[in-house]
Amino acid sequence: MQPTGLRRPVAAPPRRLALLGTGTVGAAFVARYGLLQARGLRLPRIAWLANSRTVLRAEGALEAVLAEAVAAPPRSTALQGWAEAEALREGDIVVDATASDLVANWHPEWLARGVNVVTANKLGHGGLLARSQAIGEAQAGSGAQYGDSATVGAGLPVLSSLRALVAGGDRIHAVEGVLSGSLAWLFHRHDGAQPFSALVAQAMDAGYTEPDPRADLSGEDVRRKLLILARAAGLPLEIRQVRVESLVPEELAGVDEASLRQALPLLDAPLAERLRDAREQGGKLRFVGRFDAQGADVGLRVLPAAHPLCGGSGTDNRVAIGSDRYSAQPLLIQGPGAGAEVTAAALLDDVLRIGAG
Repeated sequence: MQPTGLRRPVAAPPRRLALLGTGTVGAAFVARYGLLQARGLRLPRIAWLANSRTVLRAEGALEAVLAEAVAAPPRSTALQGWAEAEALREGDIVVDATASDLVANWHPEWLARGVNVVTANKLGHGGLLARSQAIGEAQAGSGAQYGDSATVGAGLPVLSSLRALVAGGDRIHAVEGVLSGSLAWLFHRHDGAQPFSALVAQAMDAGYTEPDPRADLSGEDVRRKLLILARAAGLPLEIRQVRVESLVPEELAGVDEASLRQALPLLDAPLAERLRDAREQGGKLRFVGRFDAQGADVGLRVLPAAHPLCGGSGTDNRVAIGSDRYSAQPLLIQGPGAGAEVTAAALLDDVLRIGAG
C-alpha cells in the first residue's frame, strides 16, 4: 500500500513534434521520418504540419497531409500565428524547416517555455546578434535543447567540433571554409568549357541552389553560416561586421524572377575574367568565408591549388579550423553540404538526440 500523503509521480505527456515548412527540406524530412520509423527507430509523433498558408493536424498518412499542405492555395491575407500553430508545451520539439525570419523570432520564446527547437533556418544564430544571444539565454534558462547542426554543412560535424573545442578550453584563431554547397559545385566546374550561366542553370535544375540562385550568388547565405560559426566560437559578430562580395551584377539584381534564366548570361563576362586571373596566378577560384582576429569576410578568392579548401568535389563543404590545438595544421572537416536529403537527415539526427534525453 502506498504510504499516506505520498503521491505517484505524474508521467510527463508524450513528446510531440511539429514540422514547420513543407518545401523541399520539409518533404525530405517527412520521407526520412517514414524510413526511420520503418527501421524501428522510436521517434516523437508528428502532431501537425504547417506553412504560411495552412496548419494541418497529422492524421492519417503523413505523405497525404504533406501533399495537402503543399497544395494549399495562397491566402489573400497572411495566416496569423501559423508558426505557433497549436499550443506547444514543455518537452515538445518544433522542427523549423523554413527560411523565415518570422519563425526564427519564435525560437527564443519556445526555448524559454521549455520547447525544444530543431532548425535548418540559419536566421536564429546567423541573423541578428540580439536574437542569437536571446536563444542562448533562453536555452540556458529552461534547459530546452537547440539542435542547429543542419544550419552549417548540412549536418557535417562542424558546429559540434567547434563548440567542443571551445568547451575544452581551446582558443580559436581562425575559421575559413567553402560553406556553400551550391557555390562549391559551381566553382569545381567553372573551367571555361561552358559559360558560368549554363552551370548556374544546371545547379538550379539539380536543386543545389535556392529557387532564385541570386540568394546563393549574393554571398548572404555564406554570411549567415559564417556568423553562426563565429558566434559558436565566442566571437559576437554583428551582421554588418562581415564584409561580403556579391557575384550578382547590378543589372541581374534588378531582374524579376520570371525573366531570371534569360538574364543569367550577365554573369558570364565578369566570371570568365576572374577565371583568367586565377589561372595567371596558378591558382583556383573558391568562394570562401573566413573570420579571425582581424575581421570577417565572404567572397571569391584565388587559392593555391594545394590549399586545403581546393580539394573535395561536388557539393562538398570544406572547413578549416585553426586553434591553439591545431596551430601547425588546421582541423579540416569535409563532406556534402547541399541537398534536401542530407539536411533532413541532420534535422532528424537532432530530433533523435533530443528524444533520447
